[in-house]
Amino acid sequence: MDKSPKRKQNRLKEYDYRMPGYYFVTICAHNRIEKFGTISNDKMILNESGEIIKKTWLEIPAHFNNIDLDQYIIMPNLHGIIINNPVGNGHARTPLFFYRHASNFSNCS
Repeated sequence: MDKSPKRKQNRLKEYDYRMPGYYFVTICAHNRIEKFGTISNDKMILNESGEIIKKTWLEIPAHFNNIDLDQYIIMPNLHGIIINNPVGNGHARTPLFFYRHASNFSNCS
């Protein structure tokens, strides 16, 4: 039996995610535990896990030639990114791919 948490559907049913456009992806750490660093003097100080996330986010365009990074943020208990898919990709895999694979970072120790 599936014991995954039941989540509210956050996709627009009528929107075609294969279309060109900007997509915001945010991933929260499990139980919102501060796993990625701390804030000191109003500045985010990344720990090792936070540095891994930053490095990986910045490498996305090297692996997906149809994706441009716009902005990203790493906070103590979440990370988010705005990606631009300027030409569309003909399939709906890209945003879901990032969610599935990038969410593995939330398991960093």
